[in-house]
Amino acid sequence: MNFVDEAKIYVKAGDGGRGCVSFRREKFVPKGGPDGGDGGDGGDVVIVADRNISTLMDLRYRRHYRAQRGQHGMGSNRHGRGGRSVRIRVPVGTVIKDAQTGQLLADLTEDGQEFICAKGGKGGLGNARFATPTNRAPRHAQPGMPGEQRELLLELKLLADVGIIGFPNAGKSTLISRMSAARPKVADYPFTTLVPNLGVVRSADSGGFVVADIPGLIEDAHRGRGLGVRFLKHTERIYIFIHLVDPSPETGRDPVEDFRTINRELGAYNPGLLKKPQVVALNKMDLPEARERAESVLKFFHTEGIKVFLISAATGEGTGELIDYVGKMVARLKGEGCEEGL
Repeated sequence: MNFVDEAKIYVKAGDGGRGCVSFRREKFVPKGGPDGGDGGDGGDVVIVADRNISTLMDLRYRRHYRAQRGQHGMGSNRHGRGGRSVRIRVPVGTVIKDAQTGQLLADLTEDGQEFICAKGGKGGLGNARFATPTNRAPRHAQPGMPGEQRELLLELKLLADVGIIGFPNAGKSTLISRMSAARPKVADYPFTTLVPNLGVVRSADSGGFVVADIPGLIEDAHRGRGLGVRFLKHTERIYIFIHLVDPSPETGRDPVEDFRTINRELGAYNPGLLKKPQVVALNKMDLPEARERAESVLKFFHTEGIKVFLISAATGEGTGELIDYVGKMVARLKGEGCEEGL
């Protein structure tokens, strides 16, 4: 299944049914009164968060959603039936915006949470409603009100507690597969990961957390370079970053500059992301040349007051300590009363 995290749709609620103009016609009742019924209300368009859905792909193929209009009123004081509503199911974590103004309308963060994005029109009143002692035979009724219509922009932002960031080929996919049961594609070329991967990490001390690897971060990503800003929005809900750095000489890059570059991209996209806690994981410690080079960059991170772990995503070295530390941090940031001394 393709991962789709953006969709634009048009929604139209049902119009209200018009009221009826009708008069009683009964035997032996020469002057029957008005008996026109009310029109039914139009159906709503409702967006529902569903934990069993993981992508907005269905909304790419069907972009128009219309609810049923209300039935018109009828004689003998019979009211029209209300129109059927339309329910659109989306993944938990979907943000709903007005496509024209960009206004945030709803943020569906819980399973089963609903948002009425287009309200059905009210049905019109029949002429029986307008009868008075001085106007016993009203010959008018109300038309139904039109249902709301609008164009919506839906964005999916992953509900992850921890985000793994770093340059392509730093080992993010390998690390998430080591930490959790997720099995993303792994290969020796840039942009192996074309969609964010989610994994559930079990931690004995903190109970566990959800981790996501964020692909496509390179210099000028916020301007659209590489995979651009497409996946940066998935970093906005997390509590803490694991900043994966590759110190091996074969990259031809400076590990410290890589760290600074990724943080510049985060800040350029959303300055608030730089306020989130980060821990650094120096990867590929199973390679002697990477371990040797790591010793020279540890001083920088210690000076900056950043917690550093020496790990090997390939062999699992150091990942247990990283999981325990991050799990406690997440629990503390969530307000669950973790142990002190982190």
